[in-house]
Amino acid sequence: MGFHAYSSPYDWSRIAGYKATAKAVPGGMIDLSVGSPVDPVPASVQQALIASADASNAHGYPVTAGTADLKAAINDWFRTMRGVDLKAINAAAVPTVGSKEAVALMASLLHLGPGDVVVQPRVSYPTYEIGTQLAGATVLKVDDVTDVDSWVNVPNVKAIWVNSPCNPTGEVIGADWLADIVAAARRIGAVVLSDECYALMDWRAVRSKVSGSGLSEEPENNEPAAADRSFALSATPCALSPQVCEGSADGILVLYSLSKQSNMAGYRTALIAGDYRLVREMSEYRKQIGEIIPGPVQAAMAAGLRDTAAVHQQWTRYRNRLAALVEALQSYGYDSVRMPAGALYVWAKAKSGDCWTDMTELAAIGIIPSPGEFYGAPQYLRFSATATDQAIQEACARLRA
Repeated sequence: MGFHAYSSPYDWSRIAGYKATAKAVPGGMIDLSVGSPVDPVPASVQQALIASADASNAHGYPVTAGTADLKAAINDWFRTMRGVDLKAINAAAVPTVGSKEAVALMASLLHLGPGDVVVQPRVSYPTYEIGTQLAGATVLKVDDVTDVDSWVNVPNVKAIWVNSPCNPTGEVIGADWLADIVAAARRIGAVVLSDECYALMDWRAVRSKVSGSGLSEEPENNEPAAADRSFALSATPCALSPQVCEGSADGILVLYSLSKQSNMAGYRTALIAGDYRLVREMSEYRKQIGEIIPGPVQAAMAAGLRDTAAVHQQWTRYRNRLAALVEALQSYGYDSVRMPAGALYVWAKAKSGDCWTDMTELAAIGIIPSPGEFYGAPQYLRFSATATDQAIQEACARLRA
């Protein structure tokens, strides 16, 4: 495994000038660009971190594959929140130091290199492409990965990136479409890489409730079942669910992160789950290069996976912020925006047809979104709901003015 050169338009320094303009606006800049959480880390997570500060997994070297408690929490989370029994489908899991390193190293850990092809959506998270380039493999961008004919007959396809809910568009891939992708990938001996980091940020049940005046009352089927446990939290389809994988994790790897569901981006807590053989091999490589979650953070991760009531609370915050942003952006002239099916972003077609022209206009009122060019769509903008309620309210007021 060696690192090859990479190239990407994904460079946050490119919006520095727009930020300077926005900061000069009365009231200052409202940054809706980077999707970095701002809300409190759940108390349960903080307490677990404190309690494990001097545990054996803290003053000694931590376990790469995770403590017994973390493994149990991961297995329970998949069973209750994703409807997946990892053992029953011969799947394993390994915690990762955030999801970005898992994405960036994925092609390399799969031993891909020159001559190998990795498929990804044309509009997508930039690190898919960067990770493929680092491995020296070839990137194949397709308009829609569910259109298996666009890639299944391409020589040397070894992996297919799937992102649902999608960053940046919020689109969700249904279980039947996921099953088609898995079946096609297996026919050609390729691995399905399913990035499901926003799986619990599922808005499909409430999309119809959002109108020009905002969001009506919350659907009953998304209320927590009890104060400490929310089995009713909906989730988008999982590539490891029985109806998708046909009872076997063979050739499937799923990524998940606690950064958004539990505001733990700074903790760097994520995981890879799927094909037992692939996960076990990756775990061995990760051990040798020191890609290991610190021991106390493993305890915090286990607590975050178990605290579904806190996840529901965060779900509610993001739902309200997204609904408010959608209404305000519509008022500003982004007529085509709608509540996303999932994830944490409003994906808006630029009024001018060019993201940078709209960035200039929005900076003049102190609002900074992400330019769509970062994600492969220069005619769009991404507005993040990872800002405080106060910041979202102020952004909405400026958009309506």
